[in-house]
Amino acid sequence: MSRLSGQRLVYLLNFVAGLAIFFFGYDQGMMGGVNTSPDYVETMKIGFSTYEGPSEGYVAKITRPTRQGGIVSIYYLGTLIGCLMGGVIGDKIGRLKTMVIGGLWVVVGAALQCSAQNIAWMLCARLINGIGTGHLNAIVPVWSAEVATHTSRGAFIALEFTLNIFGVVVAYWLEFGLGFVGDGRSQIRWRFPIAFQIIPVTVFMLLLLWMPESPRYLIKVGRLEEAKEILRRLRADNASGKEEEDSKHTVAEEEFNSILEAVKLERKHAKMNSYWNMFWGIGSGDLHLARRVQLSIWLQIIQEWVGIAAITVYAPTIFAGAGYSARKSQWLSGLNTITYMISTLLAVVTIDRWGRRVGLWWGSVGQGIALILAGAFSRLLKDNPDNASAYGGAAAFCIFLYTAVFGATWLTIPWVYPTETFPLEVRAKGNAWGVVGWSIGNGWLTLLNPVMFSKIGENTLHIFGVVNFLAIPMVWALYPETANRTLEEMDLLFASESPFVWEEEKHFRRLKAELDSGRHMSEVVDSNEPNEKS
Repeated sequence: MSRLSGQRLVYLLNFVAGLAIFFFGYDQGMMGGVNTSPDYVETMKIGFSTYEGPSEGYVAKITRPTRQGGIVSIYYLGTLIGCLMGGVIGDKIGRLKTMVIGGLWVVVGAALQCSAQNIAWMLCARLINGIGTGHLNAIVPVWSAEVATHTSRGAFIALEFTLNIFGVVVAYWLEFGLGFVGDGRSQIRWRFPIAFQIIPVTVFMLLLLWMPESPRYLIKVGRLEEAKEILRRLRADNASGKEEEDSKHTVAEEEFNSILEAVKLERKHAKMNSYWNMFWGIGSGDLHLARRVQLSIWLQIIQEWVGIAAITVYAPTIFAGAGYSARKSQWLSGLNTITYMISTLLAVVTIDRWGRRVGLWWGSVGQGIALILAGAFSRLLKDNPDNASAYGGAAAFCIFLYTAVFGATWLTIPWVYPTETFPLEVRAKGNAWGVVGWSIGNGWLTLLNPVMFSKIGENTLHIFGVVNFLAIPMVWALYPETANRTLEEMDLLFASESPFVWEEEKHFRRLKAELDSGRHMSEVVDSNEPNEKS
């Protein structure tokens, strides 16, 4: 593996990072099936099960939805803690070592989860597992972004999220198949799927032994020759001949020099490096870190509030509300995850060509319409039971449409954005702030979703649908385009005193022109404030 270079090395890195993202999707999708396992429901004392014939087997009935939601949501408290830990560690000891540490947390948490005997045990195990996932969520996308080229960075990470949803698919159909063991009441139905996640995480940690460290991290800590060699390998095109060899070295040298110059600029703002200072913008000057932190946090929170937290974990409940039996609801949920996975391939093609903003816009429109219609058809189904097949089918189609649009847009972009927008000095911590937003949004909604569906039924979908339309002006005004710009150019993009996109773009063009004229980045950014006031 050490001899690989060019695209072959990039593809290998993409695959290894994808294993961690696969685990992430598997771990999330797994709880949907665990929550419907009769033995799990009875062991955790959140409900009971009844036998509904050979075709349905034992079906769980939840009587304590708040407790059920609490078990799911405490995982996201763990991811919040873990991402903050991982951000600090990742900027200090490197991306690779931090990913190994995160993997070890996950293995311990998974082992404890699959052997849980009561709710207290399960809560502690999920917290530990969440801490490990938080480490990986904070660092794996950063590592991916730092080794990719600026023209393929979005597609690089988007392809990993195809594996993420493949993890959801594997989790779902594995649990669906185990539902037929012992009429669905066996312990293996929920203990084995939890234990299974240990396999991809272990393979991921072993493969990291042969993976190169992020060249940007190496430059940051002064390991310049090692960084330069890795950049040459990453930017090689595997062609032979002196001319091609000189060309690849020139590309790597130019990228190396731009990273080195950005590091020198960012070190002038050393006070910005703590989470507290980043959040409030203390010491960051024209780098405006507080703005970047807020953009990352809120984009991830909104990602959950556009409805995916409900669809992923509680899709069987939604299909049951549309008039389908328990077994048929499970079939539909499984087919929905396959549609979800296929749709992510559209993101791979469009995320760099169309840009981040366009993807978020059309995604919000499609998702909002789909959710509002799904809620309306579910209401019509209740009011008109004689037309159950028509209205139920329409509601199910809208859920399929929603997940397809989400997979092509809002799934990947909020994860890509925080990996791009932060300076190298604090990139791991910056992405950790994005995971904080994701943890808050996910934890909040996994706790609320059972209660919302219990109390207001299909109107839950209407609430999420409205949030999609509210997200459109937010993206238009506050989120500048990052596609096809180098990571080092982000300091120029956010140098404007104004947080509005049109002002940021205007100042970016001016500062970029000054940089292209031969001035150094530190001179350009440092002169930004006086120029704006003049």
